[in-house]
Amino acid sequence: MKKNAFISFDYDHDLNLKNLLVGQSRNEDSPFEIRDMSIKEAVASNWKEYARKRIKTCDVVIVICGSHTNTAVGVSTEIQIAKEERIPYFLLDGGTGNTKKPTAAAYDKVYEWTWMNLKMLINGYR
Repeated sequence: MKKNAFISFDYDHDLNLKNLLVGQSRNEDSPFEIRDMSIKEAVASNWKEYARKRIKTCDVVIVICGSHTNTAVGVSTEIQIAKEERIPYFLLDGGTGNTKKPTAAAYDKVYEWTWMNLKMLINGYR
């Protein structure tokens, strides 16, 4: 059974990386699927609750780390929500050459983005 994944990423800088991950989720042997969970529209002041509802429906949160992820407040908020809801998450190196961790995950390991690693991380090997 495939796991449902929420992708947390810096919408202003890493949308292309999110699209690459969505493409990988469509591989025949993918252990995960992604419902489009990104919040594209400006949600009123309750955006955090909106994100919480989406995260709670997933088995895992994949955090794509790029060059500006340390300043992406939304990414850190989504990690904090995942922690509060006890949804496992992991950090994936976006391969930008200057990867920055989100502030809410300053002490977490960033994993290399390979197909083998991704499959193992989805299945809890961290």
